[in-house]
Amino acid sequence: MYTLYHAPYSQHSRRIISLLEQAGLDYKTISVNMENGDYLSDWYRAINPNHQVPTFIDDELIIYESNAVLRYLCLKHDLQAWYPHELKTRATTEQWLDWNQCLLAPCVENIVLHGVFLGAQGDPARVDLGHTQWQEREAILDSALAITPYLCGDQPTIADLSVASNIFQLGIADVEPAGSSLQRWYDAMASLQGFQKSLPK
Repeated sequence: MYTLYHAPYSQHSRRIISLLEQAGLDYKTISVNMENGDYLSDWYRAINPNHQVPTFIDDELIIYESNAVLRYLCLKHDLQAWYPHELKTRATTEQWLDWNQCLLAPCVENIVLHGVFLGAQGDPARVDLGHTQWQEREAILDSALAITPYLCGDQPTIADLSVASNIFQLGIADVEPAGSSLQRWYDAMASLQGFQKSLPK
């Protein structure tokens, strides 16, 4: 059985839970209390020196990058539907995973971390920057999803799970998708049982 150290409001944790649930894999979760500073504790830093969530454990293997966990699970369990072997589709999946981490994630951090979670300590300039970034990122997503139902073709992949976790995160700051194609895609992702089971209670 896999062990996942997570926090309910961590989009990086939720995307892993989404895949575990969709694939029907056995796992247990251990909550890391971010408000109490558990992630900075000696016991947690011994598991994850980056002192972030998630941390995924499979026997002696420890992985603490969420997209790496998604790839690992797909390769270990041959989840070809979620991580297609066909070269062009695999390349597109990898591209969106990287785009999500390199371009969308900083935008989400600016809006949600500084606009909501940090409260009075948040930086308003970072929030403004995030909203400017989101206008461009949203247009990119909407344009891509006007061509195919999902980011990489006709079926959802781990790239869709990864991006969808960030779109939900934006909703915490009352930022909702405006583009019609993006809205249609997000509704489809939000209807997945794994996505629903990953959400904060």
